[in-house]
This record gives sequence, C-alpha cells and structure tokens, in this order.
Amino acid sequence: MSFNKFIGLGRLSQSPELKYTQSGTAVCNFSLALNETYRDKNGQKQEKVEFVRIVVWGKLAELCNQYLSKGRQAYIEGKLETRSWDDKDTGKKMYRTEINATTVQFLGGQASEGQGQESKPSQDYSVAADAQFAAEDIPFSPRHMWE
Repeated sequence: MSFNKFIGLGRLSQSPELKYTQSGTAVCNFSLALNETYRDKNGQKQEKVEFVRIVVWGKLAELCNQYLSKGRQAYIEGKLETRSWDDKDTGKKMYRTEINATTVQFLGGQASEGQGQESKPSQDYSVAADAQFAAEDIPFSPRHMWE
C-alpha cells in the first residue's frame, strides 16, 4: 500500500504560465516557494526555502492564471508525478518531478510592495482528481518550462 498526497502553503515564485494542449485543455504551470524557519545548533534563526513545480489542468488552470501572480499566497493539494522525456539537444533521458494540483486555494491577495496590503478576496476552486493527461498533451518543451 502507498499514499501519494502533497499539501503545501506558500507564495508563487513566478507568475503562472497558461497554455493549451492540442485538444484545447488548459494547463497552467508555476512554482511555489515553501519557507521554513528554524534555529540552528547555535540558536541562530535560519530560513530554508524549497521551490516546488505545480501543474494545474482544465478550468482550475484558467482560474489560477486569472487570479494568481508572483508573490501571491496559495494553498495547494495534489500528488507527486515524475515525467520523463528525451532531450532533443543531447538525446539524454530527462526527468522532472512536479505536483499535479487537484485543489488550489487563493489566499489573501498579492501584497503591495512595502505596504503588506491585501487586494483580492480569497477564492477556493478545485478540479476533479481523476483527470488524466499524458506528457505528450503538454504543449511546450519541458526543459523550457521553468526558465
């Protein structure tokens, strides 16, 4: 038995990128920064940041593109998936692990620079967890997705 569930709360480290598959299905990609604060063995405050790639499909992808932007806080639920492809330039097998999001909550709004004010209200949308898409449905080169 196994369990594949991701839950994360963080801020977008880049604005969402919306594209469409050849069949017309929306797919949105962005990166989520997950910050962790802790004290080291000397008692000094330290911060560690993990960046997680997020992929969202369908109507939820369109909503993410509309309401999310760099710096905006979001709560994500989904599952880990690893895709592979052959790099066109080198011929090497490439791998990417990302979160296939099934639930996205838009929290607060994007903070205004230097003011910390919230702009847009919270909104919660989700997409059916049984939506399946193959790597070839993605309408752009995986190696250029996160540059």
